[in-house]
Amino acid sequence: DAKLRNHAANDGKPEYTDKPITHDYLRELNEKTFGKNPSAITVGEMSSTTIENCVLYTRSDRHELTMTFNFHHLKVDYENGQKWTLQRFDFAKLRQLFHDWGEQMSQAGGWNALFWNNHDQPRALNRFIDVQHFRVKGATMLATSIHLSRGTPYIYMGEEIGMLDPNFDTITDYVDVESKNAYQMLLKHDKSASEALTIIKAKSRDNSRIPMAWDNSANGGFTTGTPWLKAGYYESINVAKDKDGEIFKFYQMLIRLRKEMPIVAEGNYHAVYRDDANIYAFEREWHGQRMLVLNNFTNHIANYEPLATYKDATLLVNNDVSFTDGQLQPYQSVALIIGGI
Repeated sequence: DAKLRNHAANDGKPEYTDKPITHDYLRELNEKTFGKNPSAITVGEMSSTTIENCVLYTRSDRHELTMTFNFHHLKVDYENGQKWTLQRFDFAKLRQLFHDWGEQMSQAGGWNALFWNNHDQPRALNRFIDVQHFRVKGATMLATSIHLSRGTPYIYMGEEIGMLDPNFDTITDYVDVESKNAYQMLLKHDKSASEALTIIKAKSRDNSRIPMAWDNSANGGFTTGTPWLKAGYYESINVAKDKDGEIFKFYQMLIRLRKEMPIVAEGNYHAVYRDDANIYAFEREWHGQRMLVLNNFTNHIANYEPLATYKDATLLVNNDVSFTDGQLQPYQSVALIIGGI
């Protein structure tokens, strides 16, 4: 009975996740298909995986995959591991996950696929940022935190202009069957209709599945017909309005740095300020060149003790108007580099 309860609690994932035969199949698939093309890039979606297995999946001498997604960092706002709950995200857990995966994959030669958003998640801006006051600054901070890290960053539609979760009025606005079922489940567990809808608004996959906002015309300019979901805040956030805006230009800059600077594209990863309550920080190193990346994950000023080694560093990236070493403004991100640019 205990084994069955554990099986049910984990949706059976331990029965098939990361089994040795998975590596066998991937090597065979690599050998007989995409491995014949040296320019092919592959990415694995590994839901409940481990660092140890992702090293094996992605190490070049293993001939399995190029990189892997893991989803642990997108469960840090689950109360007691349950998705359909309302809880502020656990920054300490998020920071630790990023450091563990960053350092251990770096040390063992694995390769991460880095992301904040996809079609199965509500928007990261709504989850991790005070969007009412800091949407733009928060968007550029989240971008910096993964685009300057070790791995391959992914951008999901609308992320580059700071799109938000829609503010749907009723459960009938949602299409996703998981969301509709969760709504009924919440009602059965004594949530009021208002409480249940509030949870669905925060956690539904439909948040990221709304039409792309191209302009401020009907349906965000996506279609003249009837879209599968109502559009979101397309009147105020859309490509036509924001393609020359701060968020989009910041993404362009980060992408350019990755293309131009080997330290960004290939440098090692080392955790810095590992226990800081507000700041996620890491160092990259490449052939004697070093870069320190600091990200304030809060809506208030965060102080820290400056590192002496970066006293004469060059400011490479800054999403704020100024920077004072030892202090980060709300959602400020900076990158300091020594050893030449």
